Order: sequence, then structure tokens, then C-alpha cells
Amino acid sequence: MLDILVVTFPFFALVLAGYVAARRRMLPLEAIGGLNTFVLFFALPCLLYRFGAGTPIAQLLDPSAVGAWLVCAALMVAGTVKFSMNARIRWNDAAFGALVAAFSNTGFMGVPLLVALLGPRAAGPAILTILIDLVFTTSLCIALSRLDSADEHGAAEAAKKALKGAALNPMPWAIVLGGLSSWLGVQPIAPVMNTIGLLADAASPVALFTIGAVLARSQYRAAAEEHAPLPARDYVPVALVKLLVHPLLVWGVGTAMRAAGLPLHPFTLHVMILVAALPSASNVSLLAERFAADTDRIARIILLTTAAAFLTFSAAVALLR
Repeated sequence: MLDILVVTFPFFALVLAGYVAARRRMLPLEAIGGLNTFVLFFALPCLLYRFGAGTPIAQLLDPSAVGAWLVCAALMVAGTVKFSMNARIRWNDAAFGALVAAFSNTGFMGVPLLVALLGPRAAGPAILTILIDLVFTTSLCIALSRLDSADEHGAAEAAKKALKGAALNPMPWAIVLGGLSSWLGVQPIAPVMNTIGLLADAASPVALFTIGAVLARSQYRAAAEEHAPLPARDYVPVALVKLLVHPLLVWGVGTAMRAAGLPLHPFTLHVMILVAALPSASNVSLLAERFAADTDRIARIILLTTAAAFLTFSAAVALLR
């Protein structure tokens, strides 16, 4: 266990550093958007491209892995929406609670962490889950969030807007370009590739620091809103679902698929289980704010899963050895 913590500790320590910097205003809240832009539009796409280009195309187009993750995503969304809805939490808040339960922080944290733990082979399955969560899981939850104030046509329109947003996100395109490079066996000329390498090397530390800063900013904004104290039952169960139920569900679905004779490689399933054990994606708080959901609730879930995952994720790695 100690050797696992040696690997995982620096990743979570960088998140904590970003959180403390923003909370103590060593990093102005206004600067966090710039950090986020650098990571999302420059550094992280280069990192994903580099991993995609170095991954065999068969791993990026694994139908068994796609099927397993799609099934788990749909079950996570449906189950979380069903058990979390109450007199206060309606479709909008329930849908974003489901998104934060089903969408792991794979891009900012998962890919570099899993590669550090398991080697470069882990990048392929992890990148595959990013594509599914960006396109399918996010679009489904945004469509569901509109059911409070829109008919089925409104929900369909929301889904279209979500897909348009995914199309404008540079991460899927970086993965696609990396896959094409892997398939064709070509890469950019040396000066361009060296530039991509420099940006890719910056992605992990800046992204982890930014996660902490975004969490602190979300807490600050939520605290500035005047409303009654949020009961623990509205956010703690979702955090537990993310950290415990999600990886168990992926393990169960993957094991059932393998028992049925489907060609899901054990290593791929191993990576997918650990992706599910990651904390919630920090960018969901930005989406929740954009669609007028309860950002306080979402921020608490993300913060709780990020803090607890230092132990729960490390325990999952140890159990799967």
C-alpha cells in the first residue's frame, strides 16, 4: 500500500496546493479561468494527442470496452436520478448530480495518474472513457436537466446543444487526431512535435493545481449565495455512489461480459474500474453553473470525492493488484 501512496500522493497534493492557493487568495479567483483555458485548450489536448498517437488503434476502438462503459454510464445516470429526486431536488439538480456521479475526472487527473501507476498501456482505455463521457453521458444529463421546464422537444434541443458543446471541446478532437496518427503511423514534424511535448508535459501539474483552485472557487461562489444550509443527505450519498458504487458497477458489468464470452481484456477492465474509482470531474461545476443547477451541491460532491479518493482510489489500486 505504501508504494501506491508514493505514486498517488503527489497528484492529490497538487490538488490541495491549488485549493489552498485559491482559498488564501494567493491565486486571484479571476486568474483561475486563465489556468483552466490553458489546460483545456492547450496543454491537455497535447497530452491526449500524445497518448492517443502512442496507443494502438485497436485499444481506442475496442467495442467491448465501449459497450461496458456505455451500459455503466446509463445505469449510473438512471439510478442516481431516481434515488436523489425529492421535494427540493428536481430534474435539473438531479441530472447534474447524476453527471457528477458518472463522470470521472479522467482528463485532468486520471490519464496521468493511471499511466504513472500502470504504464503507458493504461492510456488507451482511459481515453476511451473520456470520449464516451464527453459525448454520451454529458449530453444525456443535460437533456434530462431540461425536463423541469421543457417538453420532450426542449430536452431534444438541449441534447443537440450538448452535442454541439462536445464538438467544440478540443479534447475529443485531440484524441481523434492522436488515433489517426497511430493508425496511419505518421506524426508532425520534429519542431511541432517538440512543442506538443512541452505543452503535454505541463498538462498534469497545471491541471491538478487547477482542479483545486476550481473547487475553492466553486465553494466561494456557493457560499456567496443566500440559501438554507444544504442537508448532508442531498450530497453525501452521491459522493459515496461515485467512489464505491461506480467502480463496483463497472467491475460487475465487465465481469458479466467476460463470462458471456465477450472479448474484454482483463487489463482494459482493470483500467476502467480504476477510472470509475476516480473522483468526480471538476468541470461539472461549470456546467451546473451554466444551466442554473445547485452549484453548492455539485461543488460539495466534487470536493468530497476528491478528498476521499486519496484513500478510496489507493485502496482500489491495492485491491486490484
